[in-house]
Amino acid sequence: MKAFLILEDGHVFPGRSIGSGREAVSEIVFNTSMTGYLEVLSDPSYAGQAVVMTYPLIGNYGICYEDMESDRPWVDGFIVRELSRLPSNFRCEDTIQNFLMKHDIPGICGIDTRALTRALRESGTMNGMITTDEHWQMDEVLGKLKTYSTGDEVSRVTCQEKYVLPGSGAKVALLDLGAKRNIARSLHKRGCQVTVYPSFTSAEEIIASHPDGIMLSNGPGDPRACGEVIKEIRRLYETNIPIFAICLGHQLMALATGADTYRLKYGHRGGNHPVRDLETGRVYITSQNHGYAVDTKSLKPGVAVPAFENVNDGTNEGLSYTGKNIFTVQFHPEACPGPGDSGPLFDRFMKMMEVSRNA
Repeated sequence: MKAFLILEDGHVFPGRSIGSGREAVSEIVFNTSMTGYLEVLSDPSYAGQAVVMTYPLIGNYGICYEDMESDRPWVDGFIVRELSRLPSNFRCEDTIQNFLMKHDIPGICGIDTRALTRALRESGTMNGMITTDEHWQMDEVLGKLKTYSTGDEVSRVTCQEKYVLPGSGAKVALLDLGAKRNIARSLHKRGCQVTVYPSFTSAEEIIASHPDGIMLSNGPGDPRACGEVIKEIRRLYETNIPIFAICLGHQLMALATGADTYRLKYGHRGGNHPVRDLETGRVYITSQNHGYAVDTKSLKPGVAVPAFENVNDGTNEGLSYTGKNIFTVQFHPEACPGPGDSGPLFDRFMKMMEVSRNA
C-alpha cells in the first residue's frame, strides 16, 4: 500500500505503508542508533513523536519483548529506509510489521531517510503527517500540521499508582516522568529497594517514606509544561536527600531552581553522542533522546555549575548542585539501547546515598 510523509514545510516523501494504515500527525524526529529500535519504540520519551531511523536497514533481528522499555510502544509513527521482513535472531519473537499492526502504529518505509534527516537538520524539527490517502490535499494537511502540539505528555505516560521493586539495600524513590525500565533495573541490580511513584505524587509523600535517595526519570515533551511537577521537585531540592536526575528530570530540577531551558533545533537522539565530564576531562559515548537543553547562562549563582558538556555542540549535559547531594545528567546512563560508558554514574549515586546515611 502506498503511503506519504508530508512535512509542514511542504516536503513530501512517498513510500510504502508498514503497520497501521491510520493517519498520524506528529512531531518528526530522527534517531541515529544502529540498533535498539524496539527500545526506541517503547521509550515513553517519544510520546507525541514519530521517529525516523537514520540507519538504512531496520528490523533484521526482529522483536524480542524482553527488551521493551515499557509495557507498550509510545511512538506515534515509525519511518525507515528499508524494513527487514525476514528477521534472523535466536531471540526473535515477532516482526516489526506485526508489532506495529498489533499496536496500531502507522509507519512508512522506502523513503529517502538521508534527505529527510537533512531537511530536519537544516530547518529544525517539524510536524508531519503519515497517511495512506492517495488523494490528500496539501492545504488540509498543512492546516492540521500547523495546529498540532504535543501538549502535556508526562501525565499520559507516567504510572498511575506506585509500586515497589523489593531489595535489601538503599531505599530509592523513583519519580516516574516517563521512566525507561532500565533505570529501575540499574538501581535494583545494585541491591536497591526501588519505589516507583507517579509524576503527580506530592513531595510530602515521597519525603515521608524516608528514602535514602531520589531518582528523577526521563520523560517526554517541553519541560516548562510540567508546572506542578516543578513545584514538587523544588520541595525535594530543599531537603538533604541525595538526588540523581536523568534527561527530563535534569531539566525540571534546573527549572525548579530558577534556571531556564530552550528548544534545540533538532535535538540529540541516538547512541553515539560524546559527552565530556568537566571535572575529570573524561569523554563518554552516550545514549541520548531529548529536544530541549538547560541554558547555563540562566543558572543562579551559588546554586549549580555545569558538570558535563556535549563535545559536538557545547550544549549542557549535566549539572552539579552547590552544597547539595544532587547531580543531574541530560544523557541516559541506563543506556537501553547502549552504550554503557556512563553506567558507573549509578555507582556514584550509590556512594552518595551511603555517605549520606553514615553522616
